[in-house]
Amino acid sequence: MASEAPVGVFDSGVGGLSVLAEIRRELPAESLFYVADGGHIPYGEKSPAYIRERCRHVAAFLRERGAKALVLACNTATVAAVADLRACYPDWPIVGMEPAVKPAAAATRVGTVGVLATTGTLQSARFAALLDQFAHGVRVVTQPCPGLVEQVERGDLDGPRSRALLAGFVEPLLAEGCDTIILGCTHYPFLKPLLRELVPESVSLVDTGAAVARRLAALLAERGQRAAGPAAPTRLWSSGDLPVLRAILPRLWREPVDVEALDS
Repeated sequence: MASEAPVGVFDSGVGGLSVLAEIRRELPAESLFYVADGGHIPYGEKSPAYIRERCRHVAAFLRERGAKALVLACNTATVAAVADLRACYPDWPIVGMEPAVKPAAAATRVGTVGVLATTGTLQSARFAALLDQFAHGVRVVTQPCPGLVEQVERGDLDGPRSRALLAGFVEPLLAEGCDTIILGCTHYPFLKPLLRELVPESVSLVDTGAAVARRLAALLAERGQRAAGPAAPTRLWSSGDLPVLRAILPRLWREPVDVEALDS
């Protein structure tokens, strides 16, 4: 595909916008397409087969619109579908997400790392493999966070409900002595300001958005597909409630962007 073709990015909802922001910082010349599959959120509570079906649908949508690469800006989608999508599109660069176990294991000073993630991510074989590969000598304390994705989808980044939920999820990790916490869902970086109020400054917060952007940049460079720019305006589609998304989008994405309907 031509180097000036867009990069396609998608998530179950708005969480992947945190990854999109890192891609924009790393690759300012790239044109970006983003799909929020909000009509089918949360992926974290769905079956792997259901998630694979949705990922195939969205991937086909972005492929048909000329995306030169695909980023699964969703840990749960990566767990369930990245291998399937790579088999379907062997000639298409596909970048997935995974919880930052390796950098967190390197960063911890006390040897205890906490993980905030969806139930689907924590129960996956892929996450278990990450622990086997990178968590030697480190104790990992996991914490599923039901309801947290939905709060971000509502644009509630610092309200009483979000504060109470997040405090309840973080408290067990602090009680276990974690000095490093992995944000294992792309929605969670939007809660960093609130999280910083709930944990000591000595606790490190780790996510993988920047690493994904660097990996995308490397793949495009290898294929001679880095764009020269200037980037076209970002385009965004959603299968969810468009008025709600339009209302909260200014809190999550700094560029002006129109929201179009995704056929579900």
